Amino acid sequence: MRAERASKDEAGYQETDTVMLRFAGETFEPLPSGALFWRAENALLVADLHLEKFSSYARRGQLLPPYDTAMTLRRLAADVARTGASHVVALGDSFHRDEGVETLLPADRARLGDLTARADFTWLAGNHDPRPHALGGTCRPVLSLRGLTLAHEPRRAQPGLVAGHLHPAAHVHINGRSVRRPCFVHDGRLMILPAYGAATGAINILGPAFTGLFDHAGLEVVMLGRDRLYPVGRRRLVLG
Repeated sequence: MRAERASKDEAGYQETDTVMLRFAGETFEPLPSGALFWRAENALLVADLHLEKFSSYARRGQLLPPYDTAMTLRRLAADVARTGASHVVALGDSFHRDEGVETLLPADRARLGDLTARADFTWLAGNHDPRPHALGGTCRPVLSLRGLTLAHEPRRAQPGLVAGHLHPAAHVHINGRSVRRPCFVHDGRLMILPAYGAATGAINILGPAFTGLFDHAGLEVVMLGRDRLYPVGRRRLVLG
């Protein structure tokens, strides 16, 4: 991992504007939004958008303001514009439920239509949204590019896999300060992206959901800040 224009803050982790992750022979730029830009493919990778999550809750009697989809799509449009990506790969669970394709508000459907007109979209199947849809782009179970496999669920036995699903977070406790934030994490064989959706949570990468997935000796972690990234040494990670 190479961090440019980095300085170490008083909590002991690096605060940086630009981070480059090298994984399986390829170079990626993680973004503070949780997207991953792959310049060699001019592709933007995003995991777990969970569009229409709050509308799904409303259908089940739990009423929440239905603004999560618009927030996520605005963020995605900004990242596409910033990077100039011509290909967007959504690594599954793009919708919180398959029926979310039908509950999009007209304004959100128009936003999504604008995005799919600006870039080629590949929608990978997730456990929340396994069925294909017709919102623009191509729906696939997995995607192979330049020797890497892009898929929804992480598997230890498959080297060169980029996945989502687990919503990883890093918890750091240094000098009396405790911070827990979504993160990118990889060990050279497996990379897991943070959840991109505005209404998603996160799970500590030291917790049982990640048991057996990573070789901790080779672990590299980049934590999301409000508007920048923080590379974190594995010895700084705590459970909790």
